[in-house]
Amino acid sequence: MKTSRRRAREFAVQGIYEWELNPDRPASLIEKHLRENDYFVKADEALFRTLLFGVLKDAAELSPKIDRYYERPAEEVSPVERAVLLMAALELTQHPETPYPVIINEAIEITKTFGGTDGHKFVNGVLDKLAADVRPDEVASQRSRRATS
Repeated sequence: MKTSRRRAREFAVQGIYEWELNPDRPASLIEKHLRENDYFVKADEALFRTLLFGVLKDAAELSPKIDRYYERPAEEVSPVERAVLLMAALELTQHPETPYPVIINEAIEITKTFGGTDGHKFVNGVLDKLAADVRPDEVASQRSRRATS
């Protein structure tokens, strides 16, 4: 059973993907399109809106934060992986109330659902590096807890 927050993230990724393929499409039209899905009522609407509109507003700021960790040319990154990475980058950089392992795990699971065969491995690698840069204390604390258990 998917949580309302997982559904919100999935719908946000779908909206970001749609925007990537049609950058001139208004965000309101993308949102309207996604709301037509019967499962949208089960999503956390506030989180969905925060993620979708946050990424569309801050994509130019978020892109360089993730692009630097690519081990391949940016144009080879699939639009699905890119949408997931942008969403997770927004959460990692602007929503410290959500623990970074939760953000990364959600991104991996969403990539497994919508992405290519090994896309989740790429997403995991990029987000691990981003988390270490933008949340160094939280990452160090998590690593030391794992080492002592």
